[in-house]
Amino acid sequence: MNLSVLFFGADDASTDNGHREAYDRVLRVASAADAGGYHAVWLPERHFQQIGQAFSSPAVLAAALAVTTRRIQLRAGSVVLPLHHPLRIVEDWAIVDNLSGGRAGISLATGWHSKDFVLAPDRYDDRRDRVAAAVPLLRGLWCGDTMTLPDGAGAKATVTPGPRPISSTLPLWLTTSGNPATWEQAGKLGVNVLAATMGQTRAELAGKIRRYRQAYRDTGTGPGTVTLMAHTYAGADDDTALRIAGPPLRRYLRSYLGQLATNGDPATPAVDSLPEAQLDRLVELALRRYVDWGSLIGSPETCARSLADLADIGCDEVACFVDFGIPIDEILAGLRRIAPATVEVDQT
Repeated sequence: MNLSVLFFGADDASTDNGHREAYDRVLRVASAADAGGYHAVWLPERHFQQIGQAFSSPAVLAAALAVTTRRIQLRAGSVVLPLHHPLRIVEDWAIVDNLSGGRAGISLATGWHSKDFVLAPDRYDDRRDRVAAAVPLLRGLWCGDTMTLPDGAGAKATVTPGPRPISSTLPLWLTTSGNPATWEQAGKLGVNVLAATMGQTRAELAGKIRRYRQAYRDTGTGPGTVTLMAHTYAGADDDTALRIAGPPLRRYLRSYLGQLATNGDPATPAVDSLPEAQLDRLVELALRRYVDWGSLIGSPETCARSLADLADIGCDEVACFVDFGIPIDEILAGLRRIAPATVEVDQT
């Protein structure tokens, strides 16, 4: 079981100087994770929302981490592919790959919030098709394939992305919010999966992982990698962990529900219209369920048992979501308590 660190930008504007503090937190946590044996750092792409304002360009931030870390993998979690030209994605991440000595990887997302698509409003309706079509294109461009496209004068121009990356292949994930069809699509495309434990039961996730593995096996290639995102804080004991992580996790859940309410999706429950007391009960219920299963919140022993359970359903890597409001010193202490060198997961 690999452990990685994931940022989501949930606590990037908590003070008047919040964004500068957010970048300082990323640098400090990434350096600690690098030294502590964590496998990767995941950086999101977020636009125009209360959550994640500091993470508008994961490639730029990964380039900074490339020169401040030594061994840890640097990954986009995720690139919202429909907002970018595939050529630009390859060029940006090839820079990261060069600066880091071959440590770049990206997860591709369709984009979920309609407001993000003010950057590309004509690409919203067919965003899922665009992601599927881009996988072979990105792989080819990474290896030096050319593209022929109209230039500014309307003539045909054949271009090759640059710089050339160090890595011979581009590690790719597909980000899914839970749709079983997306898991199957990832298997058929031969890419890894980046998903979340939140909002899904153990049985649901186990079934999706089996569906993904079968689709991947049907391609005649390897099993692929399942990476699951989980809110993480390892305290000295269970009670201490919940006392420290509980309040910011409640705030995160409220904010998350608020974003759902403004997404423009008619299928989304109108949680913004709920009475305050009812919303409080909904948040508390969600928190209790999540602490019981799906998160890494508890003592180091509790977290180790949770990791073993996730491994049992087929998870290969847990991306520890750390920036949801816990103070930086506690984030670092929590990561030290479950550093990969200290966690043994029995997968026999």
